[in-house]
Amino acid sequence: MAIDKVNTAAAANIYKTAQNIGADKGVASDKDGVSFGNMVKEGLSDAVETVRNSEKASASAITGDADIAAVVDAVNKAEITLQTVVAVRDRMISAYQEIMRMPI
Repeated sequence: MAIDKVNTAAAANIYKTAQNIGADKGVASDKDGVSFGNMVKEGLSDAVETVRNSEKASASAITGDADIAAVVDAVNKAEITLQTVVAVRDRMISAYQEIMRMPI
């Protein structure tokens, strides 16, 4: 699988602009004030934290400081998290493509 080069500064600017557009209008918020963007952001933060915990457990196993069962559990959680993130990404791309095909 080839990975294209991404201009991270441009991507960050686009993301910031998109956040400002939604924040001004208060869109996609439920009655408690939780927005879709915040939900996605928290989910991704949890996914990153799970992967980091797996890396720490793996590093501890290399030095002999960790229980092998804990390492296997952490790696399995990271694998499931990665599969979930990829599935959500694929669904979002599919939804975007379907919206773009809609007649105006």
